[in-house]
Amino acid sequence: FTAAWFSFPEMFEKKNYELRIAGGAVRDLLSGVTPQDIDFATTATPEEMKEMFTAAGVRLINNKGEKHGTITARLHEQNFEITTLRIDVVTDGRHAEVEFTTDWHKDAERRDLTVNSMFLGLDGTLYDFFNGYEDLKNKKIRFVGKAAERIQEDYLRILRYFRFYGRIAETPGDHEPNTLQAIKENAKGLAGISGERIWVELKKILLGNHVSHMVQLMYELDIAQYIGLPLDGNLEEFARVTKNIQNLSPKPMTVLTSLFKGKDDVTNLDLRLKISKEEKNLGLFLVKHRQELTKASGPKPLRPYQDFLMDSREANTNSKIFELLKYQGEEQLLKEMQEWTVPSFPVSGHDLRKMGMSSGKEIGTALQQLRDEWKKSGYHMDKEELLSCLKKL
Repeated sequence: FTAAWFSFPEMFEKKNYELRIAGGAVRDLLSGVTPQDIDFATTATPEEMKEMFTAAGVRLINNKGEKHGTITARLHEQNFEITTLRIDVVTDGRHAEVEFTTDWHKDAERRDLTVNSMFLGLDGTLYDFFNGYEDLKNKKIRFVGKAAERIQEDYLRILRYFRFYGRIAETPGDHEPNTLQAIKENAKGLAGISGERIWVELKKILLGNHVSHMVQLMYELDIAQYIGLPLDGNLEEFARVTKNIQNLSPKPMTVLTSLFKGKDDVTNLDLRLKISKEEKNLGLFLVKHRQELTKASGPKPLRPYQDFLMDSREANTNSKIFELLKYQGEEQLLKEMQEWTVPSFPVSGHDLRKMGMSSGKEIGTALQQLRDEWKKSGYHMDKEELLSCLKKL
């Protein structure tokens, strides 16, 4: 830990405010994973924290979390996010109005899953009100308290359940029946959640474990229709592709496209989730080319992909082809394609002018003929060979 660590808790101690590590960071530390960021919880109110940090000359980062009780302090080039313990007073299934408290149990009670509801004192004491550590050891994903109540506080928690299941559970299908029942009864609530929030969770699910099982479950529990997935998703193709792609680090969109039957499915997903332009283009590319653009039989299986790339006038075609090869499960060809350097065409209009051509139209036609010859040669002919070929043509 850095210097920031030591001066930071001290400030809270001096004022008798309690400070503990909270939520996901505790889960990660107990699983032996380095947390990406560490969030803290405290009994100090936002006002008390601001006063304390300002007096100590600590810079505060202005963010919008303050009304929910979160203060971000910057110390020794590190950001620390500290949130006052709170109780949800009013929830509408999307956001909550909060009231501050000094009761750790009450704060743990409003968190989503037991594995995310633990606190860790800076002396190493674990505060675990809902058997989160037990569940983590047994790789069980359960809601804190009653599943339906937790879900109704924020319907996005349905997808968080799937995300953490894919991260922690050992086998597909190890769900508590009453949890699945609560999800099914409340699935419709996802219709009111913004597409952007859903897409963040869905992308993480697509890159986690047991993804084929989870998406199947989304259909069985009536979730799919509310999160932009096609009503008649191709689950067989999805199961096949997710198996192919397991160790190839695909983009989330590559995995998801296997569920789609045509380009309308990509458009509908975009309308609901506001995916990026790049993601939409990748989906359309895969839907269009996944069946026709395949390896050649014979000694040069990569040629169709290379030719496609050389003929393409679009940006990012090579990264789309990499994703297509992953989709098709062509691990070896993917490696070869990634190592292939795209050759540059050796002849320019300038070379043809030197040979006495002057009309732009004539030069354009000649360049196209030479490109075709160059392509036939597997992109091997050099300038001399091409120009002498032109004389013959």
